[in-house]
Amino acid sequence: MNDLIIRNEHPDDYRAVEDLTKLAFWNVNFPGCDEHYLAHILRSHEDFVPELDLIAELDGKIIANIMYTRSRLRGADGTVKTVLTFGPLSVLPEYQRRGYGKALLEHSFNKAAELGYEAIVIFGNPENYIPRGFKSCKKYNVALSEGVYPVALLVKELREGALYGNEWIFEESSAYEFDQAAAAEFDKDFPQMEKGWLPSQELFYIYSRSRVSR
Repeated sequence: MNDLIIRNEHPDDYRAVEDLTKLAFWNVNFPGCDEHYLAHILRSHEDFVPELDLIAELDGKIIANIMYTRSRLRGADGTVKTVLTFGPLSVLPEYQRRGYGKALLEHSFNKAAELGYEAIVIFGNPENYIPRGFKSCKKYNVALSEGVYPVALLVKELREGALYGNEWIFEESSAYEFDQAAAAEFDKDFPQMEKGWLPSQELFYIYSRSRVSR
């Protein structure tokens, strides 16, 4: 990791980041992907956090990227807390499972804490993020609506006890809502790849439809 450079994304990195995002997500969650379009539109959204738009560079090559937005937790007592959500987190396939994504994540966590954020809430594969300190949303009383605790909704406190003593409803940024037709049109400007099935798609299907009982 000594040769890994982590820095903020610059405008002249945009296309390289979108290219690597497509390669990282293609056929992973469903046939094809639209995360490269999401990366493209996030940058101009009001909830986007430029300070946490980070890339990992190795030997002059961009190999990974992470982007964050602001989301909200609405407490039962009327409190509204701004939290962070990240995604896409993209690592070029040939560099995956080698510690680079972990290094980028940990760097971003430290930076987020320095900026004063107290918690991160994401939708993700628990197997990937529990080792990075995330826990089930149920343990923090964070739900999508009353009594709905998705298995894939995960929470990491950046300040211990930040969510204690309240019941929360997670309100994800509208940045993640986009037109699928626009995403398909955007993809036409990229090298075309064959859509297909991978076992990870079944795992995504299961996790995205599962809930923790109340």
